[in-house]
Amino acid sequence: LTDDQGWRMPVDAYPRLTTVGARRARSQRGPDGPGTTQFDATPHEGAYTKAELRALVRYAAERGITVVPEIEMPGHVRAALAAYPELGNHPERRLEVWDRWGVCETILGVHEEVFAFCRAVLEEVMDVFPSPYIHIGGEECPTSEWESSPAARERAAAEGLAGPAALHGWFMGRIGAFLVEHGRTPVGWAVSGTELPLDFTVMAWRDASHARAAARRGHRVVAAYHRTTYLDYVQSEASFEPVAQPGDPVTLRTVHDYEPAPAEWSREERARVLGTQAQLWTEYVRTPEEIEYLSYPRLCALADRSWSGGRGDWPGFVERLRHHTARLDALGVPYRPLDARSLEEATYASPSSGTARPLS
Repeated sequence: LTDDQGWRMPVDAYPRLTTVGARRARSQRGPDGPGTTQFDATPHEGAYTKAELRALVRYAAERGITVVPEIEMPGHVRAALAAYPELGNHPERRLEVWDRWGVCETILGVHEEVFAFCRAVLEEVMDVFPSPYIHIGGEECPTSEWESSPAARERAAAEGLAGPAALHGWFMGRIGAFLVEHGRTPVGWAVSGTELPLDFTVMAWRDASHARAAARRGHRVVAAYHRTTYLDYVQSEASFEPVAQPGDPVTLRTVHDYEPAPAEWSREERARVLGTQAQLWTEYVRTPEEIEYLSYPRLCALADRSWSGGRGDWPGFVERLRHHTARLDALGVPYRPLDARSLEEATYASPSSGTARPLS
């Protein structure tokens, strides 16, 4: 719902979050090249209404799905600071909503006004979303602004912290405690698996070992290792694949081979893994059809492996998937078709025409 590039949920107490923070003047086109970053000239804007979000929650609940909202902090907040610069480490600075992808160094300050803002936002989020889980991000938070801020350094010293970098865990702990007081479970992205307070359910994404590190500490864990569950990576090295997150392909087989809780873990560690999930970030996604092309059939592989746990059965999955594609065809899903080369290279099939072609 929020990121450096836009704020998409209205907050009555802070209306500029959507009147200012929901609009950026342009967007980066494609990944960064060596010394070249291209932009379009198209403004991008929009935000949900609370009525739309409540309707989405109801629609999902009728189908057995809980919508978990994510409000990023203390990083990924450039859009919020464009609307309310006084919440940052340089209140006098005027910012635009970020038009690039990647990690922005602009983060929230650590003065009390910031925590009042976070509490007010989360109170309105909890009013719209009955989910027992509230995600507050926490990842990709450079601490350079805190390290250069006299106010942040003073805050770190006053709180007895080792230095400004330690403000991250302290910040997450304060917000997590607020959510716990309101009967919710805080969720955060793990940087290493060991930096979040134990109240947090951890989504471990950066390294496969971080899920185990978090489980050993006593966290409940959602396994989300990016090299096996991020569906914004290409599915093959074929030239027709749509522009995607830079990196090696994440093939159908790669997704299915992923073990969220490997057998060599202890019983206690494995018991703390709630499950796994796919991620599909959309910096480079142009259309709803591309979203489905990137999702299917890799999402089928993730679901199959999640359901069966450690009992990986690739040949059985392939056979089941061949039958399942008839359902996808009937629904008109523009999935990436199966092929004869271990289902790892194929072209886009148009369900309406039955022909195969690259996605364009």
